[in-house]
Amino acid sequence: MPRPLLKNPQTHTQTQTNAILSATCSNQQQKQQQHVDRMKLDRLLRKKRSKEYMEALHNLDSGGHVHNQDKVDEIINTIKNEFPEVEISGILLGYVAACYLGKPYEVHTLDITGGIIKHYKAGQTLPNGLEKARSIAIRGGYDFIEVYIDCCRAVNSIGAVSVIPC
Repeated sequence: MPRPLLKNPQTHTQTQTNAILSATCSNQQQKQQQHVDRMKLDRLLRKKRSKEYMEALHNLDSGGHVHNQDKVDEIINTIKNEFPEVEISGILLGYVAACYLGKPYEVHTLDITGGIIKHYKAGQTLPNGLEKARSIAIRGGYDFIEVYIDCCRAVNSIGAVSVIPC
């Protein structure tokens, strides 16, 4: 049977249109799924923090953890256990809190990626995007600030969370 030399333009156009519509629907579904996932993540990160979590983060100010990596790892494991549903290390930069060790220290941080606790003097710049939480921590009213890539979450003494856009 002979093959046609020319393609039917209507069939070719129909095929292209179907492919474009299919790709558009796929992109829309993907965007909707990302939006739903983002809403679930936001809801999860707004929930009240547990007693164990609060106690672990209060221990940051004791000063002795700076030189004890086992204690730092224990705190980081407590943090991961607080959010078992999500890989928090990709979005959580670290923690900032007012430091009560006295002058010259102003705030202390826990850098999640490096597993480092450090106390900072007034005027020292905080690393890795943590600086955006310094003023909130110094102002008081919150026990510590969770610093995320897109916002800060200030946690008060009973574990309630306030979201602060950055």
